[in-house]
Amino acid sequence: MSDARIVFMGTPEFAVPSLSALLEGGYRVAAVVTQPDRPKGRRRELTPPPVKVFALQRGLPVLQPEKLRAPEAMAELAALAPDLIVTAAYGQILPKAALELPRFGCVNVHGSLLPKYRGGAPIQRAVMNGETETGVTLMYMAEGLDTGDMIAQAAVPITDADTSGTLFDRLSRVGADLLVEWLPAILSGSAPRVPQDERLATYAPNLTREDERIDWSRPSRALFNQVRGLYPAAGAFSFLAGDVFKVWGIRVPEADDGQLRPEWAAMPPGSVLDSGPFGIRVRSGDGSVVLTEVQPAGRKALPAADFARGARLAPGTVLG
Repeated sequence: MSDARIVFMGTPEFAVPSLSALLEGGYRVAAVVTQPDRPKGRRRELTPPPVKVFALQRGLPVLQPEKLRAPEAMAELAALAPDLIVTAAYGQILPKAALELPRFGCVNVHGSLLPKYRGGAPIQRAVMNGETETGVTLMYMAEGLDTGDMIAQAAVPITDADTSGTLFDRLSRVGADLLVEWLPAILSGSAPRVPQDERLATYAPNLTREDERIDWSRPSRALFNQVRGLYPAAGAFSFLAGDVFKVWGIRVPEADDGQLRPEWAAMPPGSVLDSGPFGIRVRSGDGSVVLTEVQPAGRKALPAADFARGARLAPGTVLG
């Protein structure tokens, strides 16, 4: 196996399979660079990123610079003398000095079929936009945002049963396999370099609070895609009686179950139409959707039917 010194950069759970694959393949990981520990949860407890947890379990040195481009961070990176840098959802743009440091360059495991969905939220955006296919691209890194030459790609279907969570898991494993498949060629300098077609480029910027808010006037299918695209991390939300009301599960009624009664058709989008063991039916821009799992302010997530029964959610109540 190659004795090349590899520095791995990654932060969330998506990156862990790629790091694990390097170690299982017998590659020499000199150190791991990840984001600093961040406050999480209602108690805002300082929490290490998943890559750090995994790296420490394997006895790997871990660096957590707040800004990689800071002189002291770059000095630490240079001292590692990497032959190759591998990144997977690291969360910071590598400065030119870092890109030029390793003799075999820097490669990235990106969760889309580039040049589509460049940026920080390619998996969530693909689901939210109703794509039926995505994938992983293994690429050489350049100064632009995910603009480097491509080495290889692997396509993955997106089904209606998928959420961003299930897709993250699947793509992380596909990405790890792609990485170790092509590492020998990368380290021998024989890996292909396929330029991206800029005419086909689309972008997937990081999610904002506005991306998470539900606009009930949109079509049912768009609402379905939004909710599953934001699950299980951020979650989609609306308001009920002025309080945040999260929606974790949703479905589009079947044709024979989705017909609007005359009295429902006159109600504005966001209106509760009815509720029962099936969940909570809400007026959408082109019909209705059924909420299956919700989370009222200050409470844990629960089946929508249980919430509706306890809250006595009256038809005509408007979610805003």
